[in-house]
Amino acid sequence: MEIKKIIGIGNTATVYQWEDDRVLKLFHKGYSKDAIEREFHNAKSVEDMSFEKPKAYEILDLGEQTGIIYDKVEGESLLQWVIKTGNVQQCAVIMAKLHKKMGQNKVSDVPNYKDFLRENIVNISSLKTTEQQKALSILDMLPEGNTFCHGDFHPDNILISNEHAIVIDFMNICHGDFLYDVARTVFLVEYTPVPTNAGNREQLLEFKKALADLYLSEMEVTREMIQDYLSVIILARKGECPNE
Repeated sequence: MEIKKIIGIGNTATVYQWEDDRVLKLFHKGYSKDAIEREFHNAKSVEDMSFEKPKAYEILDLGEQTGIIYDKVEGESLLQWVIKTGNVQQCAVIMAKLHKKMGQNKVSDVPNYKDFLRENIVNISSLKTTEQQKALSILDMLPEGNTFCHGDFHPDNILISNEHAIVIDFMNICHGDFLYDVARTVFLVEYTPVPTNAGNREQLLEFKKALADLYLSEMEVTREMIQDYLSVIILARKGECPNE
């Protein structure tokens, strides 16, 4: 079938119109086939869970590239929506309502969140042995669990379509204690860097902090409850994204 118009372009793939109600997420040349297969497996693992998301249909090879066929979802990202409207409170409400629904699901055939964090901590070559041991000790004390955790839940991975919130991007899903996923969201919203040359940098930092606070309030989770998770997540990020 012939590739049609481009729907969007991301860091790892370009999304094309495929059929009237489907799209092709075509990964860039050289992108790991194992990672693509993992994304497809993850998408199928959550297919029957009780929250809205696009369905994955098949993996497709096109020349030197590989892609995944997904349902087409019309709408805009929640990030675009909140930038346009400035309604940070409603953004937090939408996030929390969807995240709570996601957290009601159980899963087992995906990685353990502790393994993900442990691998990234061990990968930090510059980390002192004492710092590594301390972080791994905190990680060991955190609870296990079989709750579905998205691993990358933030406004740019939520689409608003016909007043429905739909979550996308299942590359980092895992199972564990749900507070891990809450802490991971706080990290992604509040702690990921803002470019130093951004003209409105201070405003963006305030926006990120306000959204994280409002999201936690809607989730009925305190910062004390996720403190240990956050400390490990912040450190593990250096192994996950060393150039961030």
